[in-house]
Amino acid sequence: MSMKETTKPIAAYNHIGSTSLPTALKNGGIVIWLSCLIMGLGNFAAGQLVKGLLFLGIEAAFIYYMYTNGLYWLYMLPSLGDTATQEVWNDDLGVYVYVQGDNSQQILLFAVATIAIIIAFAVVWQESVRSGYAGLQVKRSGHKAPGFMADLKSLLDENIHKLLMFPPFAMIAIFTMVPLVYMMCMAFTNYSAVGDHLILFDWVGLQNFTALFDSTSAIGKQFGSVLLWTLIWAFFATFLNFFLGTFMAMIIQRPSTRFKGMWRTILSLTIAVPQFVSLMIIRNMFKDNGAVNTLLQSIGVLGQGEVFPFMTDAIWARVLLIVVNLWVGIPYTVMQVTGILQNIPADQYEAARIDGANVVQQFRYVTLPYMIFVLTPYIITQFTGNINNFNIIYLLTGGGPTYVGDSAGQTDLLVTWLYKLSIDKQQFNMGAVIGIFTFVVLAAVALITYRNSGSYKNEEGFK
Repeated sequence: MSMKETTKPIAAYNHIGSTSLPTALKNGGIVIWLSCLIMGLGNFAAGQLVKGLLFLGIEAAFIYYMYTNGLYWLYMLPSLGDTATQEVWNDDLGVYVYVQGDNSQQILLFAVATIAIIIAFAVVWQESVRSGYAGLQVKRSGHKAPGFMADLKSLLDENIHKLLMFPPFAMIAIFTMVPLVYMMCMAFTNYSAVGDHLILFDWVGLQNFTALFDSTSAIGKQFGSVLLWTLIWAFFATFLNFFLGTFMAMIIQRPSTRFKGMWRTILSLTIAVPQFVSLMIIRNMFKDNGAVNTLLQSIGVLGQGEVFPFMTDAIWARVLLIVVNLWVGIPYTVMQVTGILQNIPADQYEAARIDGANVVQQFRYVTLPYMIFVLTPYIITQFTGNINNFNIIYLLTGGGPTYVGDSAGQTDLLVTWLYKLSIDKQQFNMGAVIGIFTFVVLAAVALITYRNSGSYKNEEGFK
């Protein structure tokens, strides 16, 4: 049989395999209907034994898991458990022994994982029905349904998209989606050290969300100030870096600037040095007894015992964060902008000069529109990244200064406050609420901004 004749049933099998599930059930007949209960039955009827065994094995494993574990976790999900660990007297040993009770965290985690397994099984079940239908249709047409080896070979040809997409999709589902759903579920519980609900906790509905926006609650009275500082920080950290980095890149790019490579190398040194090391050194330098205050005292700018309160005053600490972030972030912007400046057509500048445009006008009407068009996705990414910029805040100021009785410091962002609530205060429910709020707001702002930008609306149309 020629290669062309061999590929005909494979092509037909792949085409029919893309048929929707309702169509397969409508036209498949009794075998396909039974395959809804016994996975792989359609493949067995089509002569695809290995594929049928795989589907049947998956179904058997799913039934076994649900019978031995899954149904129990789903049954416990509404209550999250109600049996506490108990101390029981053991007559044989003559001592009290502890009898393990329910663990709400474990119940919630395994219940979410079970739901994910059910969803994954539903996808495989649908694929088994459609695969059996496709195999039977090929067989009824007088051809032999492709075997298991033919299916494997197709993953390197017409089905290569499935091979390439499955690993990242599976990793996202396992390591991103399942933990995200688990975290979101926490926001609707009283999982917190407050009230001693770390082992057994219950569903509380929207109570935590109400507390976050209640200005009279311990968390709510700090939420507004932390949110405001987070937005102020993200604005200055993003746009000062962008414009100052652009200005520096343009100066280096000028034909009259000598040693361009040297200047770019010097700026890149901050990228080469680990940010963790740089921030820890800067933190020690700006302490009350650090190198900066000591130097200012020695040259007479400050009197003996006087210090600039870089770490103990909210305004000073916030200004320090913004300035240090410029030092960290501008080199990245220079690298990004340099590549764009080198690709702006020179004839646009020549036409602007002929029309009498000065340097400022050339920047406003030629350089800036081109850069904004190209860099809009980058700016959106930087803005969202700065809202979640944990490293510079936590390593430089630790979120401080923190006033007595507050869980959030004066330089804490939502993300660092979330960390403190979860790790230091063990208020996991409130940390989850803040995480959900941050995710929803950032996702909405990023999507709306990008979809209304020229980069999205007119991708090929910039002139």
